[in-house]
Amino acid sequence: MTTASTNQAATLPATRSQDMLRTISLVLVVIGIIISAYLSYTKLTNTAVVCAEGDAFNCDAVTTSVYGKVAGIPIAYLGLLTYLFLGALLLLENRIPFLRDYGVTVVFAVTLFGFIYSMFLVYVQASILKSFCVWCLGHEVVMTLLFVASGVRLFRSLRA
Repeated sequence: MTTASTNQAATLPATRSQDMLRTISLVLVVIGIIISAYLSYTKLTNTAVVCAEGDAFNCDAVTTSVYGKVAGIPIAYLGLLTYLFLGALLLLENRIPFLRDYGVTVVFAVTLFGFIYSMFLVYVQASILKSFCVWCLGHEVVMTLLFVASGVRLFRSLRA
């Protein structure tokens, strides 16, 4: 076996795992789009969020709080835009030269910001509002998983 074929064989599993992480990320993005699209729909139509009501859960209290907007824009809209942007980055990663070179890093940067902001929102729900929104927590779990997947992808691409 030549050195070139040995190197090729060694990079094949790494490429497959990168592709698998990219596919997982795309699935998570679709889930995030569904969650944030639903929350955006409720904002747009001014309807109540379907929620598991209980002592700790009150989706309307969370989504209508002062923390539910940034610069007057509902967080649901910003979340939807973020997921759409991440989806576009992941889908175009192998097609645009800039994204071939820097796509993994850009996806990591966006998910890092999303993760940090999501953790801030969990803090707000737990400490300030003392109410949780199941939909918001779902988004925060999805963003955390996207952050982990993009971090692993970035680590592997830097090692390669």
